[in-house]
Amino acid sequence: MSSGVPRWPATIALLAVGVLLAIAATQLDVSSLQLPLVIIGILAVPLTLASIYGRHDIRHRLGMIALAILTAAVALSAIYLVRQLLFGVIEAPSLLSGSAAIWAANLGTFALWYWEIDGGGPAERRRDGHKSTDFLFPQMQVGDGTATGWWPGFLDYMFVAFNASSAFSPTDTLILSPRAKILMMVQSLISLVTVVVIAARAINTLK
Repeated sequence: MSSGVPRWPATIALLAVGVLLAIAATQLDVSSLQLPLVIIGILAVPLTLASIYGRHDIRHRLGMIALAILTAAVALSAIYLVRQLLFGVIEAPSLLSGSAAIWAANLGTFALWYWEIDGGGPAERRRDGHKSTDFLFPQMQVGDGTATGWWPGFLDYMFVAFNASSAFSPTDTLILSPRAKILMMVQSLISLVTVVVIAARAINTLK
């Protein structure tokens, strides 16, 4: 038996990532980011309707498509950052603000990934007797790992994503599945690129 799953934190995060990528596109003059943002805007309508009418299967599939597009957009932004650092003429304030926006967008994107994939999605995780398959939180490490009244919320996945972006490790949460490990490696790599760009630009400014 599953209980209702609050969707609004993930919806807000999705909108926030779109806004952050729009900021990055403006600051870095990356016109190629416009198409992914338009597609995400179009997908937001059926995603909202599927959530309202309880079609979690459709919402889950559409969410995965949206996340794949967002991830490609964030990765493209990180590649463009490196290009701008090496060959670009964008002024330091724009480069730094664009880098910060990409870092935050990367954080939000992968928090959504973890929220969507873990244990088959948020609806499946709420089923009685559900066992963790992708992430093992400290609260689940009591007994046999079966959920008995506690389920990770979106904030828990945001915390995991924040640690991966800042400390480059999951800290207190165990990463169990290969797909979760791959996603975390990609997230850490993108975050590392943005941090290196920010640090390199700051050092050049001080010279």
